Order: sequence, then C-alpha cells, then structure tokens
Amino acid sequence: MSTSRKPVSGFRTFCTGQDLSTKKCVPCSAKDLRPMTEESANHLIQKVDGWNLINEDGKLKLKYSCKVKSFTKGLELFKLVGDVAEAEGHHPDLHLVGWNNVTIEIWTHAVGGLTENDFILAAKINKLELHHLLRRKISD
Repeated sequence: MSTSRKPVSGFRTFCTGQDLSTKKCVPCSAKDLRPMTEESANHLIQKVDGWNLINEDGKLKLKYSCKVKSFTKGLELFKLVGDVAEAEGHHPDLHLVGWNNVTIEIWTHAVGGLTENDFILAAKINKLELHHLLRRKISD
C-alpha cells in the first residue's frame, strides 16, 4: 500500500465521539481508509493528554516524550506499551535514547498519516500505570 495517500473528504477516518480508551483499533486494510485532516487531528489531540501532534515530512504523527528512571525502566515501559499495541494490532515506533529518554510515535503507516486508531492507542497508553517508571515529563 502506498504511504502517499492524501486526506479526502467522504472517506473513512473512523472519527467518532466515544471515549477513545474504550474503543478498539480496527484493521487498516480497508481500501477507502485515508489519513485524517489536520483539522480532525487537532480536535482529537485534545482527548489524549501529554501527546503532541507533529508534522514530519508532510505526515501527521502523534508524539509522546518522557524521561524514565533508568534504562531498565525504559524497557519495562516498552513492554507495557507493547502489550497494549499487540492487543490492539496497532504498533507505535518506540525510541529509547541516551539511557533514559523515551519517545513514542504513533501513526498509521498503511495510509501515511493519522487515523482514529492512533488516538485510540494513545488513549490506551495513557491509561497505563507508568508513574513508577517515569523520572519526569519532558516537553517538545
């Protein structure tokens, strides 16, 4: 599937008003699935505290950054996030740099941008008990 799909009105992005953390990610194989518009993303970003909307090479992504207490705490965080990602069938990019700097990026690779799945996963990650792993929140 090409990652250069453009947002098109009238195509599905799976946006709804339901609490995102209670929803389930849907398979990204639908041919009419397109990346959501920046306007839709700006609306949904308000529902996932701590996440930032970034534009990287023309692709919208969700980004979360934090510092963990140690390298092994970072690996524990990745395990918890990985368990949620596997359960949802939707997988983020995970980065552990400089022993304690964690970055999580979420976007729907199949469409080259954001869909509601990305916000669902971010909301589910936000529900995880991570405080015992975190040193402090960092901003972008």
